This record gives sequence, structure tokens and C-alpha cells, in this order.
Amino acid sequence: MIRIAAVDDHPLFLDGVLRTLATAPDFEIVASGTSAADAVRIAADKAPDIMVLDMSLPAAADGIAAVEGIVAAAPSVRILILTVVADDDHVMEAIRKGACGYVLKGIGGGELVDVARTVHRGETYIAPTLAAPLLVRLGQLRMAGETDSPGPARLGQRETQVLSLIAQGFSNKEIGLRLVLSDKTVKHYITGLLRKMHVRNRTEAAIVAARWQHRAHQGPPAG
Repeated sequence: MIRIAAVDDHPLFLDGVLRTLATAPDFEIVASGTSAADAVRIAADKAPDIMVLDMSLPAAADGIAAVEGIVAAAPSVRILILTVVADDDHVMEAIRKGACGYVLKGIGGGELVDVARTVHRGETYIAPTLAAPLLVRLGQLRMAGETDSPGPARLGQRETQVLSLIAQGFSNKEIGLRLVLSDKTVKHYITGLLRKMHVRNRTEAAIVAARWQHRAHQGPPAG
């Protein structure tokens, strides 16, 4: 069973999220709360597999502080942000602080369940409407001082194709359908490109890809 907790300061919305998640046969709701303090306490006491967390929480502490607190208290908890906050600064900061997923309120119940399962598998998921501008921005911000990563030429043709689709926010299954590859083969290519790029997950790979693309558009340095 996938053990899930949820924290949101709107009781009616929180109740709806809990009811939605409880419909999944492989989910077990272990706790809920309404504040950043609740989120950190639940992470420390219950250590759920997934914490579904709002970004707009009351009092001095907000969602970002909650993410930091959860990561410090229980690093194994996978944090899925579910919020109305859609600006790049909040998305970027949440992912950088340790969130594994970021989706917007208004997402369908079935899709939320699917995203939670994706996050539980160890993948990072960002809502497609947020992913492209975020990854480009992160790629630009992380250009300075990062010269130790291999360039695009180190990747094979198929790995490059898989990386491009990752950067566009496609899931493993969608990548397999587009490239006519089995799930196992897609995972093989992803494992290989993560190793070659010296990154830990799909989001970091997409960030590096954005940096490569930015450099390509900039052209060679003036000499």
C-alpha cells in the first residue's frame, strides 16, 4: 500500500482530496492537516510515502517552509505540491527545496491519483503547463559554474530523443509510444542518460538539457 498524507488549509478542499485519494485501492490515508506545522509533524511521526501539500498555508510558515521542514524531518517522504500558485518562482523554489511533484488545483481526480503513483515510483512530475518555462529558466540560472557535465555529444541518438521528450514533460509510457519502445527499454535509456549526465532524476536531466539548448542558441563564446 502507498501511505499518503495531505495538508491544506481549506477543510472542504482537503476533504475532497482525501476522498479522491481514498478511492484508489493501493492508497492508504494515514494523516491530514491544515498548516505547515502539521505537515512537518505528520512527516516526522507518520513518515508517509507521499505528502500532498498546498503551497498557500497560514501563519508565518508557508508551503516552501513546509517542504524544507519535511525534507529535514523525513527525507524519504515524497512531496507532491497541489496548489493554485502557478508562478515560476514558487514552482522553482519548491522543486529545488525537495518537492517531487507540482500540480495545480483543478486537476481531475483520476489524474491526481496517477500523478501520486508517478511520484511514488521515484519520478518527478511537473504539470505540463508549468514545466516548459520552468525548465528553460532553471537551465539559464544554472549555467554559471557548471562545466563538469558532459555535453550532448556524449549521448547516443536514442538517448537524445528520450531526453528531449523528458524535457517536454512526457511520461515513460508516452515516450515509449512515441518512439515505439517498451517500458523496459525506455527505463534502460533513462538510466543510461542519467548516469552519463551525472544527474539524479528526470527533472535534473531536463534542466541540464535546457542549459545545453541555451548554450547552442547562444553560439560559441567570442574569442
